[in-house]
Amino acid sequence: MGTSHKHLFSRAIEAAPGRLHFAAHSHHLWPDASHDGHLACWQDAAALADRKWDRIMGEVWPEAQRHVAAELNLPDPSTVVFAQNTHDFLVRIVSAHPRRPLRILASDGEFHSFRRQAARWQEAGVIELETVPLAGEDFEDRFITRAQEGDHDLVWISHVMFGTGQIFSGLDRLAELARTEGPWIVVDGYHGFMAAETNLSLVADRLFYLAGGYKYAMSGEGVAIMHAPPGLGERPQITGWYAEIADLSDPSGHVEYAADARRFLGATFDPSGLYRFNAVRAMLAQEGLDTAAISAKTESLKRHLLANIAKTPLAAATLLNPPGPGPQARFLAFAHPSAQLWKATLGREDVIVDVRGDVLRIGFGLYHDESDVDALVDALARLPRT
Repeated sequence: MGTSHKHLFSRAIEAAPGRLHFAAHSHHLWPDASHDGHLACWQDAAALADRKWDRIMGEVWPEAQRHVAAELNLPDPSTVVFAQNTHDFLVRIVSAHPRRPLRILASDGEFHSFRRQAARWQEAGVIELETVPLAGEDFEDRFITRAQEGDHDLVWISHVMFGTGQIFSGLDRLAELARTEGPWIVVDGYHGFMAAETNLSLVADRLFYLAGGYKYAMSGEGVAIMHAPPGLGERPQITGWYAEIADLSDPSGHVEYAADARRFLGATFDPSGLYRFNAVRAMLAQEGLDTAAISAKTESLKRHLLANIAKTPLAAATLLNPPGPGPQARFLAFAHPSAQLWKATLGREDVIVDVRGDVLRIGFGLYHDESDVDALVDALARLPRT
């Protein structure tokens, strides 16, 4: 049966005891430690008032940087910067590249903010976007081949595709293409960070990497993460006063930037997500849990589900990301015309999964046990057969 970790999530579980939550890849339940972190943010604001920023930027921020660097095996924590969401980073990266229109290569399966922002930029003539279809054989080879042809200023790719759970394993091959003048390589690691073991040590000087706390970092909103390689995007046009906070007394009259990743900062932000993130990382360390250990548990739960779906309508769906060797997404993606109906039907029983088009996604977390999977199978067996 394995060790249960439900006690780490007692507040969230007790808040909705009848809920069966299998959308950890969408809105991950918050562990109790995040409550303690959130409260610590409030207490610092009350006790320190204006001086709280000395603690935030002098202690909380560097601690969070160290956690990210350790997770990604980055050589230097100062290449890590935080924002309220990854869209902030998308906008600032594009603003930092001098070419217009900016030629961007991406897949057709990138996250919604990228899709919408890129479409609007195309309308305005800011970018030229080319997408490589995920559907079909050998997507990774097709994508890299197109990137190697040298027609783009920026290459944007997800480490783990948010819709299908496909893993992009060729980050090192893309990194070989990176140049100061372009292309810049940007990796959306949101579904990989703290879900799939990731070692950027050999490519950290050539890749941007984005992630966030909302999913597998279990820290909620407001803690977007970016590793920004030195020398790339040194002067974003979209900028705020925190990007020069190290020296607000500069009399030069020029727009100055921090020498490290803080050059991508905006303006005043809500720091509570950083407190939650640090508290969750401390909890995991205390419990002896790392990404490898959590992934081993969730892989076991996925296989338990797959071993028992034959008696459910889900057996008729196409599994887009079957378990295999190497890093895996923390969710299973099932394609079927009834995906929308199934999601709605399960929701009426307070069984929470999610859907993207005709793909039903079932996500697994540290707060699940085999008994939860058994209850999910029972709910799936009651789905309408169409």
